[in-house]
Amino acid sequence: MRGAYPRLPTPHPLLELLPAVYQEQDFVRRFTGALDEVLAPILLSLDNLPAHLHPRSAPEDFLRWLAGWVAVEVDEERPVNQRRAVVASAVTRHGRRGTRAGLAAAVRIETGVEPEIEESGAASWSPHPGGPVPGAARPWVTVRLRVADPDGFDRVGLEQVIAQEVPAHVPFRLEVLPVVTATADGAADRAGDGTADGTADGGGEGV
Repeated sequence: MRGAYPRLPTPHPLLELLPAVYQEQDFVRRFTGALDEVLAPILLSLDNLPAHLHPRSAPEDFLRWLAGWVAVEVDEERPVNQRRAVVASAVTRHGRRGTRAGLAAAVRIETGVEPEIEESGAASWSPHPGGPVPGAARPWVTVRLRVADPDGFDRVGLEQVIAQEVPAHVPFRLEVLPVVTATADGAADRAGDGTADGTADGGGEGV
């Protein structure tokens, strides 16, 4: 029982299951009423079990438990909607882990910002053998974000997310830049205080 609620109605009153001759007795009515009060939270929870097991509708204290089922960690300091999104997308993200699409999805859920990702990998095909190999011999990934307040951005938290998503042998670089907007005269203007952008390298020794 997750909690006690006074006068919580029961979906299945016990008195209605008894023959009519017993329903008229005061003692039986009071006795079954007491049992209904005890069983109501349990029966309601069972009736709504599918909702308890879905990350979009589960009670907040169930989210961490559900997160354990799909092997993800949720930060309790994050808004509940963001925690629900992390749990709901976990299975799909596991299938894409180590890919550019998986990294972009993880950053998007963590920050709410669409990242710009550059990487050393590439793919190509040719009908002739011995063609040039695309990409770079040394693997690397650069994640670039444009936010309104680069100085107040949680780089450490995002670096941890990126480190979990990229392959262990691939070093990464995080760049947090101010949002660029166009002014009336057509010139580019940086939103925020106009300070220099912040960058951070990670995974230099193999995350």
